Amino acid sequence: MSSEADQTRDQSRDREGDDEVAEIIGKLVSQDAPGETDGAERRRLLGRLSGALATSARKASASGVGRGRWLADLFMNVAMRLPIRDLATLQEHHYGLTGEQLADDLVRTAAKATTAVGAVGGALAAAQFAAPPLLLSAPAQLVAETVVVAAIEVKLLAELHEVYGVQVPGTRPAQAAQFAIAWSKQRGVDPLKPASVTLALGAAAKTSLRNRLMRTLGRHLTTLGPFLTGAVAGGTLNRLATKRLAQAVRTDLRRQRGLPPAPQS
Repeated sequence: MSSEADQTRDQSRDREGDDEVAEIIGKLVSQDAPGETDGAERRRLLGRLSGALATSARKASASGVGRGRWLADLFMNVAMRLPIRDLATLQEHHYGLTGEQLADDLVRTAAKATTAVGAVGGALAAAQFAAPPLLLSAPAQLVAETVVVAAIEVKLLAELHEVYGVQVPGTRPAQAAQFAIAWSKQRGVDPLKPASVTLALGAAAKTSLRNRLMRTLGRHLTTLGPFLTGAVAGGTLNRLATKRLAQAVRTDLRRQRGLPPAPQS
């Protein structure tokens, strides 16, 4: 009886930890008012997120779950709670823009957000790099940056589907899974493939998600450097990666809708 009670308490604490992570990421990925979260607040939230993720990782390690699997499971839970806006809300939040102009604005906003997170995360990692006694805490900060950037990009990918009128079938959790896996493959969702929902929840899809998250984390590890070099590198790498993702997804969505390719700039 005592063992069952302990297990129930542990599960309750885990849910509370998941809720805290989702709440913090929700604040960091909000694109409704890009200027609302200033640098100081962003650093504070990333610090809170780092602590929550470090606690979650220790629990995962204690239960024998590898970091990659833990990170993928955690991120899938986060993806299911992301606030995805419908087309009418997107137009309202982006000054009535439509079509390609709305998509352009979404990409600019997302790239600005991942640049800001990369700059803050890179600066935090650089500060830890310059202080050897605290070096061991740097990975938690980079994991936090990785999860937030991935969340911003999954949100962008999902909302681009709204802009181009590509409706993804299924329940909200099933849609979230498809968007997360599409992000891992850096592609748009093809709703005409009947097995897409099943595949999105399969072992191979989860492996793809884990690999993409670990590659993103590896990219962020390159921002470890003295003083502000980490901030500059983190912001630049994130901005370029977000724009590459958006270009690939928009190409897929235009093709599905029978739209002409984007003009070459």
